[in-house]
Amino acid sequence: MTKIPRQLAKNKITSLNLKNKKKTKDDLNAENYLKIVKEKIGFIPNVLAAFSNFPKQFEGFSKLYNSIMLGDSGLTKLEREMIAVTVSSLNHCYYCIVAHGSAVRELSGDPQLGERLISNLEATNLAKKHQVMLRYVKELTKNPSDVNKKSRDELSKNGFSDRDIWDISLITGFFNMTNRLAIATEMEPNDIYHSSHR
Repeated sequence: MTKIPRQLAKNKITSLNLKNKKKTKDDLNAENYLKIVKEKIGFIPNVLAAFSNFPKQFEGFSKLYNSIMLGDSGLTKLEREMIAVTVSSLNHCYYCIVAHGSAVRELSGDPQLGERLISNLEATNLAKKHQVMLRYVKELTKNPSDVNKKSRDELSKNGFSDRDIWDISLITGFFNMTNRLAIATEMEPNDIYHSSHR
């Protein structure tokens, strides 16, 4: 019988050599931000470590991420993470499935929810409102040109405001972008995500 090797993270954050050669004031700002993140959560997510090689991009990425995932919204943090996991599942983005799956476990207190979202949205025991939201996310990810007034009206009928629809769409678009970057560069999730909140 052939032994199946244990799966371990690769030694590099991405398959690319991203080290910035020249240090600037912007690099120091990124380094200070990473120190704060490490103090707050105990580690530096690899996506931030990768982006920190490009301080202007890092600044834009972190500001947009914090705004849409942590800022004011009619959507709960769990709903936003459920969108992230659903998009990432559809795109087969290993980094984001692992990282945001951990967040779904943490915020929901449910060790199965994230994995059910990843494997089959229809296998989840979600309220109709959330099923409608995630079906919209699926449509916007897989067939964006099919999204229309009828799609938005279905969200409205299930209790989502126009601002909520904007946020759902923005989060969906954001994760479609980051999924593609993470996939293209073979970005590795931090090991801690695999075991956290189980």
